[in-house]
Amino acid sequence: MHVQREHWRSANVCGATAGVVLAGVVALLVAAIPATVTARADLFDELFKQGQARNGAMKTLTASFVETTSSTLLTRPLVASGTVAVERPARIALRYTQPDERVVLIDGDQMTVAWPSRNLRQVKDIGATQKRIQKYFVDSSPAELRANFNVSASEATDRPRTWLVTMAPKRKQIQDGLTRLDLWIDKTTQLMSAMKMTFPNGDTKLMTFTDVKPDAPLDAGTFKVGS
Repeated sequence: MHVQREHWRSANVCGATAGVVLAGVVALLVAAIPATVTARADLFDELFKQGQARNGAMKTLTASFVETTSSTLLTRPLVASGTVAVERPARIALRYTQPDERVVLIDGDQMTVAWPSRNLRQVKDIGATQKRIQKYFVDSSPAELRANFNVSASEATDRPRTWLVTMAPKRKQIQDGLTRLDLWIDKTTQLMSAMKMTFPNGDTKLMTFTDVKPDAPLDAGTFKVGS
């Protein structure tokens, strides 16, 4: 039970950091993929190109999520749910509502974690992490992404009516924090429906998204703790 509690803390504070940052970046990069794209050898290039063209003017994005964390240290997966809000270029609010309330906010190079039931509040500089994400994900072309990742794209077999994009890092600097990133793109809604991160220790974090809204209005308290 003690192991379960402590791993819950580490998985959801440290893991949420990677999850929120990558979720925000990826959601804004590939959030609108035309459903008319057909599977072929250059599918990833086509998804990237059309997603960029469609998303250039997008400023915000909101969604509901379910997050499942799996680990050999856990007797059963940890399941949490809540909402995420993203505002370009670098503001993200991840608000958990179940099984208890907690908030992870990212504003530029600063991350704030507030977890009332654990009497936890942390503020951390994540500038180095943000620079790596900017370099390897945001500022990269398909060719540059392939230089840093083994990339594949195909029709998903496990989630009907979706494309599956898989990215496995080649560089040790990325591998130290992430060994694989899987993205599912819904063909009907043309939005990202799920993302799974696999970490070096074998832990995984799966986030599934519903009610995804590009350019959704955000209220003034979205990026404040306690709002």
